[in-house]
Amino acid sequence: MSDDNATVVIRDIKAALASSEKEAESKPACLLVVGGDLNGSIFNVLVGETVAGRNPDCQVPLDFQGISRKHFTITADESDVVILKDLGSSNGTYLNNQKLEGSAPLKRGDMIKVGAIALKFLPKGDPERLTYDKLHEDANTDGLTKCYNKRYFNDALENEVKKSKLTGKPLTLIIFDLDHFKKLNDNFGHDAGDFVLKEKSRIIREQGIRQGDIVARYGGEEFCILLPNTNLKQGFEIAERLRKMIETHQFIYDGKRLPVTASIGVADYRQGINNGTDLFKRADSAVYKSKEGGRNQVNFFKA
Repeated sequence: MSDDNATVVIRDIKAALASSEKEAESKPACLLVVGGDLNGSIFNVLVGETVAGRNPDCQVPLDFQGISRKHFTITADESDVVILKDLGSSNGTYLNNQKLEGSAPLKRGDMIKVGAIALKFLPKGDPERLTYDKLHEDANTDGLTKCYNKRYFNDALENEVKKSKLTGKPLTLIIFDLDHFKKLNDNFGHDAGDFVLKEKSRIIREQGIRQGDIVARYGGEEFCILLPNTNLKQGFEIAERLRKMIETHQFIYDGKRLPVTASIGVADYRQGINNGTDLFKRADSAVYKSKEGGRNQVNFFKA
């Protein structure tokens, strides 16, 4: 007598494996940090040259003792051949515990060590990547809204400020609070409040930001958007578009349209900003200006 349930389970497993393999095919090669402060961090290795080192403008920024400003490169071609090359670093680059002399090809599972940092190489399309992507997502995103969380945002903010200090490229930060959110929760219930947070986050991720922008839930109803390579004028225009998008969106919950608006502050990197905290304080003060001015508006920081 056959066990129909077992047959269904086997088919489900095969379908799941096939789905995972198909999803993995779209994933580029990557470096996975193993251990230390960056444990679990993933850096994509795209076609062309990827530079790793202490410089914040490196594609793999490793700002740690024992690592040179530009320590090593990884070069990938269209045929998925990947080459590791030391850039004359002070303390050397080690491949599978052997000091690298010149360059060498990388294969699945190779371990690269620089200073106290170890990175595991996974080639393009490797299904193992999916596991680490899930762990990375769980560690760095807010469970309710699927935006980045406060810890991830703070790290990104510091790194982007360092890049702007080094390169002179513009950087803008947007902070916004949903107006009268406590009253919305009191009047319509916390489930309605959660719905608003999720729906607002969805439309911002899908319609409000560009590739390379970073949107995060900083806490409660406060959200941040980091805009690399964006000046204050451009950032203000983006913030005003987001304000209108939130104001006009139909937030329908339990058959009722909920009143949702946002008070928004904008600040950019410029002289006098030494770190991410300085930039955050400027944008945050602009949020309060929007609140004091009657809410549902955008203001930018003025020294």
